[in-house]
Amino acid sequence: MDFKADSSDEKLSESGTSSEESMEKLMDMYDESFKRFQEGEVVSGKVISIDKDYVLVDIGYKSEGQIKIHEFKDENGNGKINVTPGDTVEVMVEWWDDEEERVILSKEKAEKVKVWDDIKKAHDSDGTTEGVILSRVKGGFSVDIGVQAFLPGSQADLRPIRNLDELVGKTFAFKILKYNRKRSNVVLSRRAILEQDRDSKRTATLSSITEGKVSEGFVKNITEYGVFVDLGGVDGLLHITDISWGRIKHPAEMFAVGDKIQVKILSIDKEKERVSLGMKQLVEDPWISASEKYPIGARVTGKVVSLTDYGAFVELEEGIEGLIHVSEMSWARKIRHPSKIFSVGEMVESVVLDIKPENRRISLGVKQVVPNPWDIISENYPVGTTIEGKVKNITDFGIFVGIDEGIDGLIHISDISWTKRIKHPSELYKKGDVIQAVVLAIEKENERFSLGIKQLQKDPWETVSTRYAVGKEIVGTITNVTDFGIFVELEEGIEGLVHVSEISKEKIKTPVGKYNVGDGITAKVMNINSAERRIGLSIKRLQMENDQNLLTDYINNMKPATSAFGEILRENLQEKLNGE
Repeated sequence: MDFKADSSDEKLSESGTSSEESMEKLMDMYDESFKRFQEGEVVSGKVISIDKDYVLVDIGYKSEGQIKIHEFKDENGNGKINVTPGDTVEVMVEWWDDEEERVILSKEKAEKVKVWDDIKKAHDSDGTTEGVILSRVKGGFSVDIGVQAFLPGSQADLRPIRNLDELVGKTFAFKILKYNRKRSNVVLSRRAILEQDRDSKRTATLSSITEGKVSEGFVKNITEYGVFVDLGGVDGLLHITDISWGRIKHPAEMFAVGDKIQVKILSIDKEKERVSLGMKQLVEDPWISASEKYPIGARVTGKVVSLTDYGAFVELEEGIEGLIHVSEMSWARKIRHPSKIFSVGEMVESVVLDIKPENRRISLGVKQVVPNPWDIISENYPVGTTIEGKVKNITDFGIFVGIDEGIDGLIHISDISWTKRIKHPSELYKKGDVIQAVVLAIEKENERFSLGIKQLQKDPWETVSTRYAVGKEIVGTITNVTDFGIFVELEEGIEGLVHVSEISKEKIKTPVGKYNVGDGITAKVMNINSAERRIGLSIKRLQMENDQNLLTDYINNMKPATSAFGEILRENLQEKLNGE
């Protein structure tokens, strides 16, 4: 009995002790559950109810926590609440009062705490975070990654961006370069991600491309000497000479940055990571079949692409150009510069004169499209024909007269007049005058057409001997006085020369100073040479003849001699007269 009693008492004692301990433990656990909440702590809770001002959230406290309703409204401003009872949300304990059993929570602050945790995690693990570029600021951009961050302009892309505004409003992934939570300062880099992506692509591209392979790429940059093409992390140079078989002044004529193009790998230097590209190599060289397409004598049509002093380059097709030399532009005209008859962009018809595919040259001619006027000029204008034309040009040596076929005839200064002394043709003619002339000669091989004006009339020298017989006394006007003689005009264009030895019976060294231009003079015709157009005159012979005539008259009029002396004197005078 005692044993039982004692045993029962022990059990009752043990049971009481156990209940007290359990109660204490429960009370401790109850108290501890509320102590673990601290201001600024982020906890999970379940939405219990929603009213017009607050959202009530159970976070395990003896009363629900309150969150202002505006923290759950859509950002677009339509007033819609984006939470429902039963949802689990992360919140921050802003303030709590145990006595009033009241807890103030914040969903927005909890999110910011989480953002900073994500920022730290991304920074420490070399990870990335996503954000939206909000606006341009000094030195770069403002980016929303949950908190406002700064993206320097130099970290926005791999290369400088011309239009910075084109990035605003776009979402990108960023690296966290550095952050300071206390100062709410975060610096981002998009370039670091692009560089990593480029490096990985470069490695893959360099291992996959081979010489001769055709690849696709994007035009990255355009210069005057070529185009840089992004093949996938590797930039290749498409030189201007490898863009087209044809003529290109600047690559910008064919490409724009961002264009997707096909190219052929010409060469690779993997150590220096240099790749040479070609586009024209994707098609066959047009010169391979040029001889068949453009045989000698064929008529072709092309576009004038360039003008030089010596000719015009004509594009027959892409990659094939022919040269029309300035000498092959006209049968008759002397072309000073091709621009006088052609302009860049003009379509012209020509004839293939020669082709040398090995030298990539084609010689063309335009004048061969029409008949050579020199082939028919002699038929239309035989020698001796009188023609009429307009004076096109006047030079020191003659006059050029236009003919219908585009040929200019030359009237040499010596063929303008039989008799006039002409210093310059402009004394008699001017541009635009319509004149008549006689065809004197046609030299097809030298392309010369000679005309004459004086041949319209008979040469006055042919009949000069009938008008001025030798021995005839003439009267003329002095036109020129020189040391060797005096020139005397007998009629218009006909002059005679009194040589210094034929001026006087007395010896004179020069007539200059003794005779004047314009003075009238009487002389005797001594000789005539019509072929050489010369008339020799003498004043001295005329004087001597006049003296002789006077002496003869004197003798004939003398009375008979009255003495022997008179008879002797008369005989001497007669002998002297006869001797002269």
